[in-house]
This record gives sequence, C-alpha cells and structure tokens, in this order.
Amino acid sequence: MTTIHLPSADGTWRERTLAEPRAWAQHPEPFASRVAFAAAHVVADPLGENVPGSAAAIDWDSTLAFRRHLFRHGMGVAEAMDTAQRNMGLDWPAVQELIRRSAEQARDAGARIASGAGTDHHDELHDVAAVTAAYEEQVGFVESTGSQVIVMASRHLAAVARDADDYRTVYDAVLRQVREPVVLHWLGEAFDPHLRGYWGSNDVAKATATFLELVRDHADRIDGVKVSLLSAEHETQLRAVLPEGVRLYTGDDFHYPDLIRGDGRHHSDALLGAFAAIAPAAAAALAALDAGDTETYDAEMAPTLALSRHVFETPTWFYKTGISFLSWLSGYQPGFTMVGGLQSGRSVVHLARVLELADDAQLLPDPALAAHRMRLWLESAGLRR
Repeated sequence: MTTIHLPSADGTWRERTLAEPRAWAQHPEPFASRVAFAAAHVVADPLGENVPGSAAAIDWDSTLAFRRHLFRHGMGVAEAMDTAQRNMGLDWPAVQELIRRSAEQARDAGARIASGAGTDHHDELHDVAAVTAAYEEQVGFVESTGSQVIVMASRHLAAVARDADDYRTVYDAVLRQVREPVVLHWLGEAFDPHLRGYWGSNDVAKATATFLELVRDHADRIDGVKVSLLSAEHETQLRAVLPEGVRLYTGDDFHYPDLIRGDGRHHSDALLGAFAAIAPAAAAALAALDAGDTETYDAEMAPTLALSRHVFETPTWFYKTGISFLSWLSGYQPGFTMVGGLQSGRSVVHLARVLELADDAQLLPDPALAAHRMRLWLESAGLRR
C-alpha cells in the first residue's frame, strides 16, 4: 500500500492511503449509443521558454502519446480547444502543427477528430468583415488536414459585434462555405470572460433564440452544437428543440453523467475537457450504456463527478492546470510545465485535492508514482511534513 500526507489550507496534514490501481479495459472502437470527444491538453517542453507572452514550445512526443491514450479508450479528440490553452498561450503556429499531427494520428487509428477554428491568429480585428475572413482562413486550414471543424466562439467577434445581426452575418457566411457539417461551439463566460454577451445579448434566453435560429437555418451544415454554459436546465431545454439530426455535445463538466444518460426522450453526446482526465472511467460507463446497463453506467460515472467539479471550480478557466497535473501524476507526461506558465493557475492545496479525488475514482494507474511526484511537488512548494 502507498501512503502519502497531504496539506490542508489551515496548515494541518492528512494521511491518505492510495487505492490499488484498477485494470481498466481498453475500448478502441467508438461507442454505439453516444459520440464521445475528449478535449485534450498539450504538454509543454520543459526546456522551452514557456513563460507568459512567449510562443508555445510543445513536447510533441508526450502530447501525441496522450492522444493515443484517449483513442485506446474509444474517445475522439477535440483538438486545439480551450483545454489545449487556446487563447491562453497556444499560438497559431503551434495550433496548426498540433492539428496537423493529431489529424494524422487519428487517421492512422481510425478515430474521430474535430479541431477548433477561430480568429485568434490575429491580434486585432476591427469589423465583422475582418472577423469573417479570419474565420474562413482557419476553417480552410482545418478542413485541409482532414479534421472535422469546430467553429469556436471568437473574442474578436464579441468585441466588434453591435448586435445579434452582426453574429448572424459572420456565421451565415462561414457556414455557407464549409465542406462538411461542423460543430458550433458556444463557450460561456465562466470559461472565458471575454465572451460575455455572445450572440448579441447578456440575456441567455435572447442569445439562445439567436443561436437556435442560426442552427435551424443551417441544420444541414451542422453536425452538432457544443454548449458550455454549465446549466443543465438550459441544455435539456435546448436539445429538445434542436432540428432533427443535430446533436447536442455537452460541455457541462458539472452535470455530464445525467446529461449524457438522458431523460428517456433526449440525451446529450459528449465533448468534454473532463473526459481527458477521466477517459478510462468514461469509457467503462459508455460501454455499459451501449449494453443498456444504466446501473453500471451510473456507478462508473459517479466517482468521476467530484473530481471534475473540483478541477473546474471557479475561476473555471484555470481548469487546464488540474488536467495537466493529473496527467503528470498518472505518468502520461514527464513534467508539469505548462504553456504560458499556466502551472501557476491553481494552488498546492487545490492540486493535492486533485490527487485524492482521482484516487477515489481509481484513476491513478501507478499510485506509487503519483505519491512520489506529489511529494516532489509539495517539497518544491516549500512544504514538508
């Protein structure tokens, strides 16, 4: 048995005996009853200048190996999304290389990949015509790699749009030109405060009406929508009125077990950053759902939810730090340096709790390694019991 002492915010320590590792079954085939994408993070090169404001230096071997880990558990990869630090250190040259390399791997593995197209290759854009052109450039690049397109929310559009009509002008133009059905991504301000008022209103009901009108007008060009507002009520209402054939990919890292299981009439598919952290357990749950075994589905998902809610707690946009830290504890990457220095985004106490909750879900493949790395991390922070 492996035992470790972990610090609390009040200065006390608690002893933790880690569970024996679980031999999770691999599931390299896609799931029959749900589509599942894991939004994957990137691993930083520890020798690179991964400091705030610098170009991203990526450990490509570890980054791509992590995607193969996701493929082995039946996950498609949602690439170059906010989980990969898009708009938080991952610059456009790194995005292009990441999408190219990941698309090649997905093709070799027979796995799904969908990649983000936005406008972030420009520092400033001053009108909707410029935003449209920027979107079209990135959409064209993603399509050239063979990846499905995810049309990401644009900070530039949020800044220049005067009303809902400006959003429609941009998205209408982009959707008329896509080669294959895309995923539309509505990322809420909890994940990115720059996106407040997206779709032309701070009133969620009004914004939803604009969004839904867009989807209905272009339903043949939309595979699905990913909504990341962290509101299960909003999601269940929206998915019930989507056009037939348009999926709702949940981005709700607080309520995903119930949303994916569904209410008997409608269900959500998955495009989740949380799935990068819990892929083996999510695969076991989805395999049970394929077999019609909702009891096992619930049992497999239940222990993961506390971990996800902790990783995504406010300020939510720093959730990437917890996902990268857990990847390091689990042995999926050699170090815990992050692009843009984002490893400083969570406290030592927060990350210690990540280890405990991952252990509760039996998601530590090598408890001794996790404990060793946790001790190193604590000592580097000046903490020793």
